[in-house]
Parts: sequence; structure tokens; C-alpha cells
Amino acid sequence: PWVISGEPLSLAGPQFPPSVKGCSSVNLLHVRAVGRSDTLHYVWSSIGAPTVLLIYTRSERSALRVNWAKLLSASPAGAIWIEPPGSVVYATAVVFTKVFEYNGANASALSKGQEEPFYPPYDLAGFSWQSANHTVNRTALTAQFQGVDTSDPGGAFRNGDCLRAGRPGRPPLPRLLHTANSSKVEFIMDKVAPRGNSSRFMLEVVTVEEKGGGHKRLQSVRSIDDEYTPTIFEMAQLVSGPRNDSIGPNFFQWKTTAYGSRDASRENAIRCRYSPLQTANRTLPGPSIAHAYFGEGLGRSHSVAAINISFGGEDGEVYAEKGYLSWSALLGFGTPPEDAFSPLVMAIVAVGLGTPVVLLLAGGLVVLFARRKHQSQYEPIN
Repeated sequence: PWVISGEPLSLAGPQFPPSVKGCSSVNLLHVRAVGRSDTLHYVWSSIGAPTVLLIYTRSERSALRVNWAKLLSASPAGAIWIEPPGSVVYATAVVFTKVFEYNGANASALSKGQEEPFYPPYDLAGFSWQSANHTVNRTALTAQFQGVDTSDPGGAFRNGDCLRAGRPGRPPLPRLLHTANSSKVEFIMDKVAPRGNSSRFMLEVVTVEEKGGGHKRLQSVRSIDDEYTPTIFEMAQLVSGPRNDSIGPNFFQWKTTAYGSRDASRENAIRCRYSPLQTANRTLPGPSIAHAYFGEGLGRSHSVAAINISFGGEDGEVYAEKGYLSWSALLGFGTPPEDAFSPLVMAIVAVGLGTPVVLLLAGGLVVLFARRKHQSQYEPIN
């Protein structure tokens, strides 16, 4: 059995050093899943670029340690660690770095690699984030980080965007298959003022992988089963490469759809596209808690990869028509979960395929019996 516990930590006030001035709050949320002989640590933070650390330890007593003075300084390397240090088996990070806005009048050009007119990007590391303490739900194990772009003179992000962390279970759409080894993240844009009549948005996601764990691989998993997410037949996922030991991979998984309403439904689905995984000459812009955990040598001793996820296909809804966008993904450890046909679907398929076969056999037997009965009315001729 797993024991789940969460500990939100938040500091606020004018005592912040220059590197974090302008932030209304500094949030650090620690959630751990404790097994009989191991522990999964999820560390979510809005310090710098919004980041989640996934740390796997072979100890049920491993604990998170934070040097707050160092974490809030200009050089946070080494400010976050796990005790005992030898218990850490594997660690990775997912960083949400930028939101791009581009003219989506000709969305096909983006898919063909042609240059689109991009507006200046929104750097999430420069956002001001509200305190997450009042959003923490200890029963549902969820929290929300909401930020606004204080450097934007036009106030496009005056209502901000947010990240919801740790929301488990099937509902609502896209109904990702949550497991004990995974945590859900939801990216939401609510009433963000577009800078063009046909504006669409794209989220940049950067992953940090220990080189001993191999490079990330981008996979597309297709299925004919759309029971849980109607009309969506593709699952995209970033999976770590094979290791030299028995430790399983980690994954970042999402379905290729977003939704343009709080009440997600098939009618307001927005098509998602994703770029090829970029691994060559990638660096991780700072600051973030990834730097605080992995240290100054992050770029040299770790593999850094990036992927862009855009919202709105050739026939998709333009963001300006909705004013709302929600996209979800799963971050976890082990083999990525995969949907299977439910008993209800299997029963419907069995009835749908079995009924014609039964009718065909019954019809054949009736015809055969009728022929024999008709032939038996005549006497044989010598």
C-alpha cells in the first residue's frame, strides 16, 4: 500500500533577494508516495520557471531538505537535496519555460516547418506567482500555481495562467489513466488577451535527465479505442532510455487534445500538435529548482531536451473565440500507463460481432432442416 503525504511551503514578503524580487510569493510543494522499501518524491515549485522534480529513492525514510537562504539567492545550486544522499536512485525534472504566441491564420505552415510570425515570447521565469497555500487540497492532493506577467506593459496576462498539480483520477476530460506512480499537471490559460486576431499559443517544455539514464525518446501511441477521450486516438509521451540496472523508465505523457472551456467536452476540444524533440545543444535557462537540485554542472552532466506543444490545428478553434485553454499531462515513474478496452466495450463488441454469427448459424440450420423435411415427403423410386 502507498501512503501519500503533502507539505506545502510558502514564503512571502519584502525580504526576498534581488533574484526573486517582484514575486508576491515563493511556493514549494512537496508530495511523497511511500512504499514498503522506496519513496517517490514530487517537488513542485514556482521559484523561477515552474518546475517539478521527480526523485526516486530506495528508502521509505528518505526526506527532502531545503536551504532556504541558498535557494532564494542568485546561486541556488545545492539548495535542495535528499537525505540520506545514498538512497537516491534516480532523478529527473520537467520545466515549463516559455509560452509562445503566433499568428495561426495559416496553421499548416507551422506543421510544414515554415516560419510563422511569432510575437515576443512570455518567459514564465519572470512571472509573479500567487501563494499556493490557499489552493492546497489535502484530500484530493491538488494545488494550483497562478501567475501573471509583471513585465508586460500591455497586461496581456493580467488574469494570468496557472498550473494545477497532482490531480488524480479519470474525470474530467481527457481522462488520463492515473496510477500510484504518477502525478497530473494541468496548464490553464484563462482570459489571456491575445495580441492578434488569429493568435494561437505554444508551450515550451524542457526535461532534464541524468546521463546515466539515457536520453528521452518521443513516442506516439495510437489506438482505435476512444472510450475515455472521444475522437482522440493518439497518446504522445516522452520516455527515458534504458538503464544499466533494474530501474524502470520515467515518462511525461499527454493526449493530443486541449479544451476551450472549464466544462471540458468533445464540442470544445482543441487539437494539439507537438514538435520533434530537440536535444542538440540544449541548455536550461535559470533559475529554477532544477538548478537547486542538480547543481551548477547541470548542462554538462545531464541531458537536456525540449519540446513545443501548440494548441489549435488547421481546423481547430482559435483561442480568441474561447478565451480559455486547458491542457493536461501525466508525469510518472515506471512504464507509461496504457488504456485497455473496458469490460463494457468488450461486451458491446462481443454482442455486435456475435449476434450476426448466431443469426447466420441459426438461419443455416433452419434452411437445412426445411430442405430435409421437404425431401422426406416423396417415396424413393427403384
